[in-house]
Amino acid sequence: METKFDFDDGSNDELKKNASGLFKSINILLKRVFSFQNEVDKNIVVNSIKSDISMRGTTAWILVCSILIASVGLNANSTPVVIGAMLISPLMGPILGLGYSISTNDLQTFKSSVTNFLVMVIISVVTAFIFFSIFPLREESSELLARTRPDIRDVLIAFFGGLALI
Repeated sequence: METKFDFDDGSNDELKKNASGLFKSINILLKRVFSFQNEVDKNIVVNSIKSDISMRGTTAWILVCSILIASVGLNANSTPVVIGAMLISPLMGPILGLGYSISTNDLQTFKSSVTNFLVMVIISVVTAFIFFSIFPLREESSELLARTRPDIRDVLIAFFGGLALI
């Protein structure tokens, strides 16, 4: 007895063939969308990473300004201001240089990255010290306390943020 819901009409092989073709097309599309292998010139990437390592006049001023912005944000208990300061901070240059130099075993770039990173950290600490000497914290803000107890979400944010820059 045949009903209108009887699907055993021999078209099952054609359905499998069409499904296989669909999955192949989706696979090709995803590879094309998410592949950056053909778009990236390795020499340009390496030169970009190496050029962002060094501490120059503009980099120092951007760092000082970002530390002052972050300090004001901490003093005002403003999460958006602190995040904005993180976005303009030039500290990622030496950090990326460290990652690159470790992964490629480039000792000269490693030394340059460590030196510049330490100089930037010292400038940051001195800038924050001067700011908070003039404008001390009146009380511990929730924004400041949130930075003292990181959890797995903070690790994931740092991981994927770093992955996006690589």
